Amino acid sequence: MSPEDLKALVRTVPDFPARGIQFRDITTLIAHGQGLAATMDHLVAYASKADVAAIAGIEARGFIFGAAIAARMGLGFIPLRKAGKLPVPSIGIDYDLEYGKARIELDPGAVDEGGRVLLVDDLLATGGTAKAGAALLRQAGAVVDHALFVIDLPELGGGNLLRENGIEVSALMQFAGH
Repeated sequence: MSPEDLKALVRTVPDFPARGIQFRDITTLIAHGQGLAATMDHLVAYASKADVAAIAGIEARGFIFGAAIAARMGLGFIPLRKAGKLPVPSIGIDYDLEYGKARIELDPGAVDEGGRVLLVDDLLATGGTAKAGAALLRQAGAVVDHALFVIDLPELGGGNLLRENGIEVSALMQFAGH
């Protein structure tokens, strides 16, 4: 299936989570067996170009894609967790969301000093979450200069924010608007 075929499997939910927002829901994509398999094929092809030693995914939907990419490539997976979810000493970073504030954390022992890590998430909007994820991985000693998304909403500027922070951005598909 082509990226355009896959794009047609993404459901748009109007006015969620706020009026005027066109929420791009991947539930319909990941529930479609052939669509999910084709999505993973495309993402692994992108990820293979990045020359990385590990894949990091942002909770929660970044886990779906990041862990599958890591498994298909024979690489380790580094979960970037919501605050308070790790049972070991962790490091974390607070950041702004489009609709509030959040925190992500990681076990610094999961990161090899100087190891190249590909950051993966389902959607790139303003870039705040991905920027925080890259900063957290870098704080733990990783080299992060690539990020991969299923969906990019370029009008929201996240790609530009990441590029300004030394991160090359790839996405399987783009949607206009919010």
